[in-house]
Amino acid sequence: MHFFPHSAILISYKQDVDKLKSLNPCTVSVGGLLKKCEYLEELLEHSIDTIWQKALDMISEDMPEVSFNTWFTELIPMEFISHDFYVKVATSNAKFCKSVLDTRYLTLTNNAVSNVLGENIQVKFILDDSEIPRGKKLVLEATPSKEPSSNQSGSRRIKSSSNLNSKYTFDKFVIGENNRFAHAACVAVSEFPSERYNPLFIYGGVGLGKTHLMQAIGNFISEYSNNRVVYVSCETFTNEFIDSIKNQNSETFRNKYRNVDILLIDDIQFLAKKEGTQEEFFHTFNTLHEENKQIVISSDRPPREIPNLAERLRSRFEMGLITDISTPNFETRIAILRKKAESYAEDIPDDVLNFIADNIHSNIRELEGALTTVVAYSKLHGQKISLNFARDALKDLFKDKANIVIDAAYIKETTAKYFNITVEEMDSKKRTKAISTPRQVAMYLTREMTELSLPRIGEEFGGRDHSTIIHGCQKISEEMDSNTDFKNLIIRIQNEIKGD
Repeated sequence: MHFFPHSAILISYKQDVDKLKSLNPCTVSVGGLLKKCEYLEELLEHSIDTIWQKALDMISEDMPEVSFNTWFTELIPMEFISHDFYVKVATSNAKFCKSVLDTRYLTLTNNAVSNVLGENIQVKFILDDSEIPRGKKLVLEATPSKEPSSNQSGSRRIKSSSNLNSKYTFDKFVIGENNRFAHAACVAVSEFPSERYNPLFIYGGVGLGKTHLMQAIGNFISEYSNNRVVYVSCETFTNEFIDSIKNQNSETFRNKYRNVDILLIDDIQFLAKKEGTQEEFFHTFNTLHEENKQIVISSDRPPREIPNLAERLRSRFEMGLITDISTPNFETRIAILRKKAESYAEDIPDDVLNFIADNIHSNIRELEGALTTVVAYSKLHGQKISLNFARDALKDLFKDKANIVIDAAYIKETTAKYFNITVEEMDSKKRTKAISTPRQVAMYLTREMTELSLPRIGEEFGGRDHSTIIHGCQKISEEMDSNTDFKNLIIRIQNEIKGD
């Protein structure tokens, strides 16, 4: 089908269509004008959504399903002006998504829309309606919103890679507001390793999906390329390094981790206070980065909060993209439970899912584990799952949570563990930042989470004066007001104390 590129011509012909229809066809058939007008009317009746859908169908054939779903399913076709086709990026991480679309998929998208319309078309990805130029004749405008398209991909080939678990894939990862940016960043790295986000540093609390995303990167790259991928926990890396020294085979160890295309290293905070392992990993990192190999790192905290980490390592961790995964909201927790229920082929009542999601807030492993317990309990007793049945199955789990006593001692212990110091160091007279900051955090949390008076809190922290407690709490409060990352750190520790 040929497409007339000039909007003025289209609008002019369109205005004549209704007039021509009201006349006797015999009197207006000269030169085939009526036929041409009928063709133009048919063309204009095709909505911009139809054009975009046809383009999406073409695009989906040229990429993996996870890539298509990440970048193209939340785009909204807006308007078509002359040769410019305006598409709004409507994701919560719109700026990041637009950057990926502009740098990696613009040519593909231009070609798809051009093929649909039979003319050279330029797609313009926008963030706001104000970016659409006004005062020009419009060819087409978007019709009311529609359901996002889905991509039907062919069979997938799975190829094994070192230490990867095939169950951790992007399509099994539940996306919510707490992890949307991290998920998009991981997909971007999977599609184009080493190009922009190197290293990629993912941080977040225990059981929030960091390992799932890291292994999904490895599985994706292994499936669609011949790159050599190695996934390893930092603890395993450390133990293998120690064994290599003991067994005098350091060269074998180095070859294993330096002759790869993608290194995925989990729980890097395990490097804290391990100077020898830090030295070895520093050289491994440099070797890979200089050879343009992709490095992905996870941690339970951002680089600057990892205690006793060499500054040269910290700076290298911060030279790429840092993204966090926060606690899932209620809706995301329900979505996670539904996904897990599908794997059991069980019909779980909504009130049971709500009950579990209401009681477990921050740990996805615990969330899924609770559902697994209910399903197993049901099969064992041969009973149908109901709310009362779930309450009975999980009574011991939730009783343990209810029995947690939040006092100054427990807060100090949890905070000290998070910062990798001892309670004795927290109570000492040491004033180094590595000790004073955790101490002040524990003071602040004790004031917020208990009914203790300031003098009593002072006694709990090595007999300190109440004015010292006030100063410490104010300092933490001010830092939280000015530093979002620090505020999130406090929230993570607070959730851990509450057992969420």
